[in-house]
Amino acid sequence: MESHSALLHPGKPDYLPIGRERVASSAKISTMPPRGPFRLLLIAGLALAAGFLALAIAVPIEPQLPAFLIALFSPGLKIAELITPETHKSMAWTFGWFLRIAIAVNTIFYVAVFSLIAYLMGRTRAK
Repeated sequence: MESHSALLHPGKPDYLPIGRERVASSAKISTMPPRGPFRLLLIAGLALAAGFLALAIAVPIEPQLPAFLIALFSPGLKIAELITPETHKSMAWTFGWFLRIAIAVNTIFYVAVFSLIAYLMGRTRAK
């Protein structure tokens, strides 16, 4: 048995939406994408860059500054020193994991800092 659209439009496949009427909807469709995902990606990108730069600055000046001051702006350096496994693998393997841990922790730290700043700026703007 042929479908209704096949009878009205011979030679056209059944799956094409031919002859269907549009139903008016009361729902409004937004043309702008939501700000949340873009803001999160922007904060994450800035946090990654800030975490990397904080680690690059903290490594050479670590011997001159107290540990709490280093941990204040680059917590990843101190956490990576604690977490990096002391195995008898190659130095490149150990250093690679050290960098991964330090950059990831710094990025998480700066995402939290930048998110707090964005939240506080949004609150003051709303008032």
